Amino acid sequence: MNIRPSAAIRQNYNEIADLCRKTAEPVYLTKNGEGDLVVMDIETFARREKMLKLREELLAVEEDRLHGARGYSIDEVTAMMRAAAQEANHAAGNAE
Repeated sequence: MNIRPSAAIRQNYNEIADLCRKTAEPVYLTKNGEGDLVVMDIETFARREKMLKLREELLAVEEDRLHGARGYSIDEVTAMMRAAAQEANHAAGNAE
């Protein structure tokens, strides 16, 4: 865990930015000895956001399943995907 005083961001911005990129971890900034802010590079932030969104979607699907929503087998999903691809190909052929 990388912890720095908040003054470090003003005094050593490039060093903190490099640390964030190099470690792909957040840097925790303190103010008067207490946690104040978290800083991370944009790629790490985007990756974490995508992961959180995926977890939310998986949780919603699992909640639906627990409440009796119908699930699909791998064969059913494969058949639905093939049908959708054929329909898209057919529609694209008619559009030309």
